[in-house]
Amino acid sequence: METVALASSYDKEDMASTKVLHSCTILTRRIITNRLHILFHFTVTLLLLYYRISHFFNGNRLPALSWALITISELIFTFIWCLTQAFRWRPLSRTVSIDEIPANMNLEGLDVFVCTADPQKEPTMEVMNTIISALALDYPPEKLAVYLSDDGGSYITLYALKEAFAFSKRWLPFCMKYRIKTRCPEAFFSLAKYEELSITDEFSAKKDELEVSLLTG
Repeated sequence: METVALASSYDKEDMASTKVLHSCTILTRRIITNRLHILFHFTVTLLLLYYRISHFFNGNRLPALSWALITISELIFTFIWCLTQAFRWRPLSRTVSIDEIPANMNLEGLDVFVCTADPQKEPTMEVMNTIISALALDYPPEKLAVYLSDDGGSYITLYALKEAFAFSKRWLPFCMKYRIKTRCPEAFFSLAKYEELSITDEFSAKKDELEVSLLTG
């Protein structure tokens, strides 16, 4: 594997000071397999197109309109397939160096939009877990805004949003105090082992209280 470190400028006043915020690893083992598959697929596609076009003009009694439509469709699909092969031709794996992000970095404002339409097709509980997870992002709270777009205008979603907001007032301090990484309540309480946390009596009591509050509302 070949690793390429990418440096990012984080101080607008001092462009010379840089830190490596993420690295890019080229997956060399996958390159050969991927390229052989691409070349084989491309060869077969060319043969198929040659068959379509050659039989269209050689005077065979073929339904011209149907044959032409099929050929055009395959040309379009071939073009789309070619556009999607870039990441397979040179597969990469990126790793973010979170520890290298400076504490005084001037972050931009972040807006999170969550869309829903029907509380029956999109369970309200899952939507609210998404909202709470977005609110619990490790980001400056004054620069974070979360929006819920409900196309159905359901009163159930509105009521659930109020309950989720009330729950988040207790959930967010809990996550920050105990440095919880899994900040989706449903995912956190379903874990058999709560990450690598130092579980104390205070933590267990607070966790149980939040879990009961989540289930009973």
